[in-house]
Amino acid sequence: MRLNSRKIIMGFLPGSITLFAALILIGCAVGPDYLPPEPAFSPTWYSPLEGGLTPGDTDPRMLANWWTTLNDPELSGLIGRVVTGSLDLKKAWAKVREARARRGISRAGLFPTLDVTGSATRSSSSKETGSGNTRELYAAGFDAGWEVDIFGGVQRSIEEAEANLQASREGLRDVLVSLVSEVALNYVEARTYQARLAVAEANLETQQETYALTRWRYEAGLSDELALEQARYNLGSTRSQIPTLRSGLEETKNRLALLLGERPGMIHKELEERKPIPVTPLEVAVGVPADTLRRRPDIRKAERELAAQTARIGVATADLYPRFTLKGSIGLEALSLGNLISYGSRTSSIGPRVSWAVFDAGAIRKNIEVQSALQEQALIQYESVVLSALEEVENALVAYASEQVRRQSLLEASQAAQRAAKLARDRYAAGLIDFQVVLDAERSLLSLQSQMAESDGKVTSNLITLYKALGGGWPSLTADEKT
Repeated sequence: MRLNSRKIIMGFLPGSITLFAALILIGCAVGPDYLPPEPAFSPTWYSPLEGGLTPGDTDPRMLANWWTTLNDPELSGLIGRVVTGSLDLKKAWAKVREARARRGISRAGLFPTLDVTGSATRSSSSKETGSGNTRELYAAGFDAGWEVDIFGGVQRSIEEAEANLQASREGLRDVLVSLVSEVALNYVEARTYQARLAVAEANLETQQETYALTRWRYEAGLSDELALEQARYNLGSTRSQIPTLRSGLEETKNRLALLLGERPGMIHKELEERKPIPVTPLEVAVGVPADTLRRRPDIRKAERELAAQTARIGVATADLYPRFTLKGSIGLEALSLGNLISYGSRTSSIGPRVSWAVFDAGAIRKNIEVQSALQEQALIQYESVVLSALEEVENALVAYASEQVRRQSLLEASQAAQRAAKLARDRYAAGLIDFQVVLDAERSLLSLQSQMAESDGKVTSNLITLYKALGGGWPSLTADEKT
């Protein structure tokens, strides 16, 4: 005989309540129990620790507020403002509140429900088919129900909601880590633009003096027109770089304003005064890979998402088993409103009920397969996040150490170029060399000094990137977050 998809409802005799209570006591949670993954990783970093990097343990308090190691009060002030002003952070907070509310909904499934009902009806029968009388009925009462979580479906849904809440908190921390680093990177970029502007303007002033000297020599008949035109186009080339640098500085300030949740132009005056690029500390402790895996919010978030998906398998598996519900009601019914509160109008009922989906064409089992496949995907995603995190740290370690080596070479080269440019100008003024030598020396000086300013900013930016890769930038849990 072919069955249709339906629920089979069976009523219990009052004596079966004892059996019902026994089922409650032997209840269990179906589905797999969650076991956190244990990724294999090296006990040390692959990249050599150079340029002040040390394998020492990282101080959690320092890492949570790593920007203080740069000793820049203005940067610290901007980061303090991003915590309260960023729209991305506000959105992340809203997701945490949403997850917390969803957890409350899941927990509500453990408790009975109580409904209050009331009705007043008036009906008349047909004179052709009945007596034609008018009848009134008044009723009021309480209906209670409790679905007993014998097979743990509700418990698994609570586990899922709890894991989702924890994942949303880690997502909040991940947004905070990214925001703090982005503010710091843009701040350093702004200071780098200011340093490059100072270099360009200083070279422009020197080249103006060189142009004036070349023009005097030309007018005195000591130099040809070629040298004069070379001095002129060298001056114009340097002058043309200044608008581009100023434009880049303005764009960086606007990005900072956006990160702070403010309108473009709101922080321009604050950064109008030129200040040096923040200097990195002499030593930076980076810890070991295990510290990073425990600290990074994106890894912690992926692990919690895996836990939530594992719990969803249990929720789906619970649909294979019967649902046991205890129903009860207490009420009043009367044919007149005056008799509604009389003793004889009382009604009551109580008893257990079970429902079981005996045929659904395999939909429940297919849903379990779906949730299991999603769990596999979540595990792969977790492993991918771990590998990406380790790659970020390794790249940051190499970049930070390498840029310091490059900076030292640029420092030596720019110092030599400065001496060479001065010697070239002095010898040209004495008529001992051709102007082409002065031109080459001034070009090299401008290029090397500009690269030097960029490298100063790059060293600090690479340290910021390293702190971000290590998972720095978020504080310990607050009391509000723990609930």
